[in-house]
Order: sequence, then structure tokens, then C-alpha cells
Amino acid sequence: MFVEKLPENEGILFMFPEETYSGFWMKNTLIPLSIAFLDSDGKIIKIMDMKPCKEEECHLYDPELFYRYAIEVNLGWFEKNQIKEGDYVFSD
Repeated sequence: MFVEKLPENEGILFMFPEETYSGFWMKNTLIPLSIAFLDSDGKIIKIMDMKPCKEEECHLYDPELFYRYAIEVNLGWFEKNQIKEGDYVFSD
């Protein structure tokens, strides 16, 4: 929140102790972001684009599936780097 710039090849990794079923919102987020939701094996199962929101109520970006990890990057980063649903970020 309140970040004005995200370096081109950096992002934020969210790690949950177990699979979760919830969404993300962009309240007080100043830059557009893309988010990838990953399963426990590191497979990207959903990618969504999210718009900044400075309002009191903001849109919930809900992948409508269970996931274990989420990665936020600058808007369009996944597409620019030819990363798509079904790709693996890591694997055991």
C-alpha cells in the first residue's frame, strides 16, 4: 500500500501456511499490478490484472480457487516475460 513505484523486475511474494481461498484488493495501492496465484507445487493457476484503488470500497480480485502462494508484480510483467498459467515458478 502507498507504494509509488515498483522496480521493473521486483515483486511481492505472499506465502500462506496452507491453501487459502480468498481474494486480494488494491485499497490505497497507487500503481496497477498483475498477480499470479500458485498452487503448493509452484504452478501458476491464475493470473489477474488489478487496478489501483483510492476509494473507501475497492474491488476484490478473487481467483475463485484454492492457492498457496501469490506474486504481485507491475502490470503486464507476466505477459511481457511470456509467463502464463500452467508455468511453474518453482518445483520440488
